[in-house]
Amino acid sequence: MPRKPADKDKKPQKKQIVAFKVEDELAQFLDKLPNKSEFIRKAILAQFGMTCPLCTGTGVVDKGIHDHYEPLIESHNTRSCDKCKSTVTFPLSLEAAAVGDRDRFRQFLQGGPLYCAKCYPSAPPCHDCGWHVMMERVAEHFKMVHSH
Repeated sequence: MPRKPADKDKKPQKKQIVAFKVEDELAQFLDKLPNKSEFIRKAILAQFGMTCPLCTGTGVVDKGIHDHYEPLIESHNTRSCDKCKSTVTFPLSLEAAAVGDRDRFRQFLQGGPLYCAKCYPSAPPCHDCGWHVMMERVAEHFKMVHSH
């Protein structure tokens, strides 16, 4: 007769369901994932370690902090393309990006590589998350994004 696993061998069962509303684009992204729940759990846990240094996680900053940092943030919205090293100006939100550039900037704003408009289509998309990643960086991408 097969042995039943001891209670200590069992994974803890998830007992709560949490629901929240998202934009259509985010819902489409999540629907493409092989395990949407696991991705969301990992994203939430990762966020705990990345509290905003300005708002300290509250989502709101004092007026003095806002007034001091707003011009600095707006003047530092460029970075080199991860592939060709040309300068890329990026928006501070997806809504500020042209519709045709939103996937490219969404990837960067969510922590992925930033490519210029020319290099983005030449970097193939990851089969798991859809991010465009240069072939020579695929192993690094999987280690950083998919191995949690």
